[in-house]
Amino acid sequence: MGELFWDVVPYVVLAIVVVGLWWRYRYDKFGWTTRSSQLYESRLLRIGSPLFHFGILVVIVGHIIGLVIPESWTDAMGLSEHAYHVQAVVLGTIAGVTTLLGAFILVYRRRTRGPVFLATTWNDKLMYVVLICAIVAGLTTTMLGANGSQGNYRETVAPWFRSIWILQPRGDLMAEAALSYHIHVMIALVLFALWPFTRLVHVFSAPIGYLFRPYIVYRSRDDARRSELVGSRPQRRGW
Repeated sequence: MGELFWDVVPYVVLAIVVVGLWWRYRYDKFGWTTRSSQLYESRLLRIGSPLFHFGILVVIVGHIIGLVIPESWTDAMGLSEHAYHVQAVVLGTIAGVTTLLGAFILVYRRRTRGPVFLATTWNDKLMYVVLICAIVAGLTTTMLGANGSQGNYRETVAPWFRSIWILQPRGDLMAEAALSYHIHVMIALVLFALWPFTRLVHVFSAPIGYLFRPYIVYRSRDDARRSELVGSRPQRRGW
């Protein structure tokens, strides 16, 4: 039963993601956004948002390296398994803690700032819960694996992940992995299934440019009128 679950469920989630993204873009194109709340509060956002986004970027890169690159490749490059394991635990822990701290700041901001809280939907709340659970589960797995007690995921989880994409699922490998990996992956699958229907959908639009985009500048009519009086470029008339 366990092998069948790990063979079938990933494809079900992939189907939900693909169909969900198509539906969202087709029928909710104007909702394909993060619904920025910077206008309501910016001080905590300036702290929490960079911590979360840069932290999660390192986490994603670490997952890609750990799941996509086979162990034989790193061995061929002269990187021993011990050295690989040490750097993965150290960098993974730092990135995980940074991401989690940023997420907590963003959640605290939404809970304690009235206008931001009013702009938070039940959809957002569910997304934050699942997202934080995924981060905590991943960080816990990383820390538990520091002493090697969770087994070598590069011999179980990683080959299973790669087998999904070549349409030759090896659920038996995933079934042999430690319980902590099962929990982490199941939460991640739930998160991906929810992804197209939440504000996280903006990742598929411009994942890199979003991290470095300038803050949105809001100007009042008084500011614009004052700029005209001091000789700034005149405003062009609209329709």
